[in-house]
Amino acid sequence: QVQLVESGGGLVQAGGSLRLSCEASGFTWDRYYIGWFRQAPGKKREAVSHISYIDGVTYYLDSVQGRFTMSADIAKNTVYLQMTGLKPEDTGVYTCAYTDRATMIIPLDYEYRYWGQGTQVTVSP
Repeated sequence: QVQLVESGGGLVQAGGSLRLSCEASGFTWDRYYIGWFRQAPGKKREAVSHISYIDGVTYYLDSVQGRFTMSADIAKNTVYLQMTGLKPEDTGVYTCAYTDRATMIIPLDYEYRYWGQGTQVTVSP
């Protein structure tokens, strides 16, 4: 049974930093696609970053490029999202997702088969 558990969210002032963790279990790391997504109140969910066994991190949302860094520590079964220079518009519920199969290097949202419960990030002005 695949499980994804996010942690590390919280309240931070603009310009601050947070590191989100996504602890994964129930699958092997020989073939993986993992994404970080976020959803703000009243807005559609958007993909923030993706990592895969093929090429590592292959995508960052334009608005987070240069501020967010996604990484994976396979020995710890954990994927991270280091967020710096946070802005109020980064506020939302951040969720990680996993799949072991995709039609492209960056899976489409619906191709992710397993989702975590999310962690709230709130950035105050």
